[in-house]
Formats: sequence, C-alpha cells, structure tokens
Amino acid sequence: MAKHSSVPATDRTSVIYRALWHAIIEQALQPGAKLPEDAIGEKFGASRTIVRAALAQLAAEGLVELRRNRGAAVATPSWAEARDIFDVRLGLERLVVGKLAGALGRDQIKALKAHVDAEEAARGSNAALSIRLATSFHIRLAEMTGNPVLARYVSEVASRCGLILALYSRPHSSECAVSEHRAIIAALAAGDAARATTLMDHHLDAVADRALISAHPPKERDIQDILAPYALEATVKKKRKS
Repeated sequence: MAKHSSVPATDRTSVIYRALWHAIIEQALQPGAKLPEDAIGEKFGASRTIVRAALAQLAAEGLVELRRNRGAAVATPSWAEARDIFDVRLGLERLVVGKLAGALGRDQIKALKAHVDAEEAARGSNAALSIRLATSFHIRLAEMTGNPVLARYVSEVASRCGLILALYSRPHSSECAVSEHRAIIAALAAGDAARATTLMDHHLDAVADRALISAHPPKERDIQDILAPYALEATVKKKRKS
C-alpha cells in the first residue's frame, strides 16, 4: 500500500502531472500505454484521488484519454487529425514570433541560447531529454510573450505533436533541429519578424514532414519501471527545497 505523505494534495498532483508529462513527451510512455491509478499512486506515495486529478489535467490537454470502465491511457492521435494539429500549431507559433521579434531582452536571449546549448549537449547522450528540451523550447518562447493563454495553447499543441511524432515519425527524427532553433533566436534578436516567421514556418513544416503514415509497434514495459526515474527526480527536487 502506498504511504501518503504530508505534502498538500495540490502539490502532489502537480508532481505527478509533471512526471507523467515528462514521461509522455520523452516517449518513455508511448501512445496507448495504460496508466493505472493504483500503480502510479504507489510509485509516488499518493492516493488514487490525487492521481486521478493529475490524469484529468493531462486529459484536458489532450495527452491522456480517460476511457470509461477501462481506465486511463496515453492518448493515441489518429493520422487524420495529425496534419490539423500541426496546422493549428503553425498559426499559434506565428503569433509567438510576431510578438517576440525585437522585444526580447538580453537575459531572455541568453536563456534561450543556454536552452539550445542544453538541447545540443543532450542529443548524443540522452535522446529522451533531447526530445523534451526540443518541445520545451517552443513552450518557453510562448511563455516569453507574457500571454498566458497563448502559452497554454502552444504548450498543449506542441505536446500533442510530440505524441504524433512518437506514433508516426521516422526513426531518430522526432527531435527539432538545433540549428533551426538557433536561427530562430538570431532572427528574433535582430527584430526581423518576417525572417523569424519564415524560419518558424519552415521549421515546423520540417517537423511535420518527418511523420509517416505507419505506426510504430508499442513497447510493453511495466509502468512502475518507466516512472521510477521521474519519481526519483521529484524526490530529489523536494529534498533540495527542504
């Protein structure tokens, strides 16, 4: 039986949500993977009610499907909706670069460059982290607009694109190109909105074009084994804050 900690339920919900989000974006949890509340709760020392709240949040973002009488599972986007999702993402990220061109401060530009440096460092040594950082780059850009609605929509759509790539992308092609991210930063720093938009359009089209109309067979793994490193990461962060 899971040992429930004295940490407030909202905090534990956030920890589980973030851990599952990371596992899904990093493709450790593949589309269609079952998400049993009891197993997740045991790994994080949380009640099923808290786990259910985290799953509901992920479901609202389109990353999880809550199936009646069958439990939750990682969402499985159809090929038919894949192009539509990428088209929506393209429109949203055009808004982002339009707002940021010439408006970024030095610290923001420095932070973006450091983020891309981390992407590049992870590519050869930690493929899962590299995938997560590539997605987070776009979310971070949206957050820098100061528009929480735009940031939320970009986060949801970028995350759903990650699911699509997990299902349909060519091998070793689900990561954004680091050089394309660097070029976008340079255009934004220069205040060239037209070039930044063109680069973002090309970049997202290239990401979408990496997808194929063939699903990858799912890999069967125990969910507690999958979530072990994410639970450990959450524990380490909690100790650092103490």
